Amino acid sequence: MIIDTHLHPTNLVDEAWRHTGTPFTGERLLKMMDGPYMINGKPRRIDMGFIQPPPGNTGYRDGNRMGREGIRDYMSYIAELCQKYPDRFIGNFTFNPRWGPENGAAELEFHVKEYGFKMLKLHANMHGYRPDRALDWLRPAMKKCAELGVVVLIHTGDGPYTIPTMFYPVIREFPMVNFIIGHFGIQTGGNYSFEAFWMAMDTPNVVCESGWCFQSRIVEFARELPRHKIVFGTDSPPNEPGMWLRELEVLCSPPPHGMNLDEDGLEDYMGNNIARICGIPTTLPPRTQEEALARLKDTYAMVEPRPTVPA
Repeated sequence: MIIDTHLHPTNLVDEAWRHTGTPFTGERLLKMMDGPYMINGKPRRIDMGFIQPPPGNTGYRDGNRMGREGIRDYMSYIAELCQKYPDRFIGNFTFNPRWGPENGAAELEFHVKEYGFKMLKLHANMHGYRPDRALDWLRPAMKKCAELGVVVLIHTGDGPYTIPTMFYPVIREFPMVNFIIGHFGIQTGGNYSFEAFWMAMDTPNVVCESGWCFQSRIVEFARELPRHKIVFGTDSPPNEPGMWLRELEVLCSPPPHGMNLDEDGLEDYMGNNIARICGIPTTLPPRTQEEALARLKDTYAMVEPRPTVPA
């Protein structure tokens, strides 16, 4: 399977990014994931994705409920989609400590046990805190992640609060928790990809997300990093996932653009690495175009989504 670690469906107009002013719903996201995308000459789709609200919709606005009720409100559409499309979507809980660190930890546990969430997202810029100085805000949720086996995805790449090394204190305090450096340390405000690279090289519980990284750096980093240290993530929308799949596919080409990566290694990057971290069964890549087409035919069979259960 191809598994995207970083997706943002919404049933509301995104309050920060806006896009086209039309909500990027779960159904729009599924259509985008279905592609098909050509990988080494074979048609593929993005089989599963970790979903979370757009971060702009997870801050307090006048009229919002507070505490655990407010958190449950901003996570409600993600919980609904995970129930409706359990074979395609996996929940990623957005932790905003300004709604109360203990409240967030309690809601994380609820979403893991009730809806099968497997990931937690930190976005210190959008939520306005210094992660290296706000450890008391982060510890309740990190303790739950350690207890429940939840992986932590960190938004990184821009100041003032999401420079990758600012998360070293919490990463080192919780070596039993797996952390993903989102965007490979690249965003609107800077390029901290070498920080992300060395954090993954030097820290057993850190891996890097491929999306946003420059293609020439990906091949440079992939040559040095242990193979399990890169996972596929697109931050879609606003990003289009095909370009980031191509960025990994090119690793199968000869140097200098690639590194003669074999298809099993590519499958690790595109899905099996995050599958192993999160306890999802791994898969072999399709060996022929016929096998790939047969898989698409099977997976595109129309299946009615499951009805959702109110939270």
